Amino acid sequence: MAKINPKRTPMAEQPADKRRHNFDEVPYGYTPEQAMAEAQRCLQCKKPSCVGGCPVQVDIPGFIREVAQGNFFEAVKVMKRTNVLPAICGRVCPQEVQCEGACILGKKMEPVAIGNLERFIADWEATQPECVMCEIQPATGKKVAVVGAGPAGLTLAGDMRKLGHSVTIFEALHKPGGVLMYGIPEFRLPKAVVEREVNFLLSMGVELKLDYVIGKIKTIDELLSEYDAVFVGTGAGLPLFMGVPGENSLGIYSANEYLTRSNLMKAYLFPKYDTPIVRGKQVAVIGGGNVAMDAARTALRLGAERVVLIYRRSRDEMPARVAEIHHAEEEGVEFQLLTNPVRYIADESGWVKEVECLRMELGEPDASGRRRPVPVPNSEFRIPVDTVVVAIGNSPNPLIPQTTPGLATTKRGTLVVDPNTGKTTKRGVFAGGDIVTGAATVILAMGAGRVAAKAMDEFLRTGVW
Repeated sequence: MAKINPKRTPMAEQPADKRRHNFDEVPYGYTPEQAMAEAQRCLQCKKPSCVGGCPVQVDIPGFIREVAQGNFFEAVKVMKRTNVLPAICGRVCPQEVQCEGACILGKKMEPVAIGNLERFIADWEATQPECVMCEIQPATGKKVAVVGAGPAGLTLAGDMRKLGHSVTIFEALHKPGGVLMYGIPEFRLPKAVVEREVNFLLSMGVELKLDYVIGKIKTIDELLSEYDAVFVGTGAGLPLFMGVPGENSLGIYSANEYLTRSNLMKAYLFPKYDTPIVRGKQVAVIGGGNVAMDAARTALRLGAERVVLIYRRSRDEMPARVAEIHHAEEEGVEFQLLTNPVRYIADESGWVKEVECLRMELGEPDASGRRRPVPVPNSEFRIPVDTVVVAIGNSPNPLIPQTTPGLATTKRGTLVVDPNTGKTTKRGVFAGGDIVTGAATVILAMGAGRVAAKAMDEFLRTGVW
């Protein structure tokens, strides 16, 4: 057996001083030679723990084995048995805490770069004259309605089509993709990649209706009169704010609005697309997750002179991916850690000009398992700003629960479901993704879509709820 390289094959990327001024994707991807070299590091474990770390249960050793041999077409086939969105997962999944985090090789060396290999085969397929089609079972005559074209809904739609059911997706916005399209910036997930993955689903026979707000145009009950089952995957699009004094000042935005204007409305292409967006010079971003990193890095690309990320815990507690934190720091985002905003100060015209902050220290762990931030007395200080982006999380839009009798919700406004099946409290209605968990990751939403698809298929075939 050949000696295994202890280091993973690096992926080239744009230099920080260049990329902070453009919206082009940061990593360049693997060449075929690099992909094969990295795939040959895989131990091909008999009991692959990496698969257990994948919410959609991709046959990771199987597709990597094909890559190692240069059989890229076969690798795509293996991947698409369980994942119809590989180009997206390869870019935005938190592999370091999932498949790669469980990689046996990672106990003594650097883990296999599973995400990079997944991205490679998806991008390789896109360069070929024909794509790998999924096997679709004979038509069942059953009709499924999917509410929301985000990662959960798209995954369920793909699985249900493979099983022979007719699928129609209803999307409220003018582009499909949900958070993939409006939340994650171009430099991390190009919109062309999302469109490519959605188009693959359409080629499987999935129907898509855009600008179609369920709860306004039709209710869930009306869908149930036309379809045999309904899946709700409307995400968590209602932004949260902290409720601190001065928060209603001009120049303070939710990350939802800030990123949607930039991504979905292409404000970054001004003046070609004349979407109103504030191009702040002194920008503060509140939060420590991936969305906060996305907002901070977007602000730099929109011309900010200074971007300060304010987070109330330490770097170790940051929920953002290690790669996103690293890229943000490389590009020049300043981190004010163990810091919490307590007041916004506006000028005479009502526009925010300063954020007053308190220093924090870590106390005992809270319910999340992370140490609770505790204010340091008399540690107030101010940061001059002209724009603030609040990225502290989201909750579900209440439209579906408010217009659907019999659909139980939690105190947080999320839908009550059986985690093993995705079944809601209303017969024939399944749900998954952020509408159930609150704001979480793309891959967890996809995993929920797969779980619900399996249970929905059984319901459609047996009629047993």
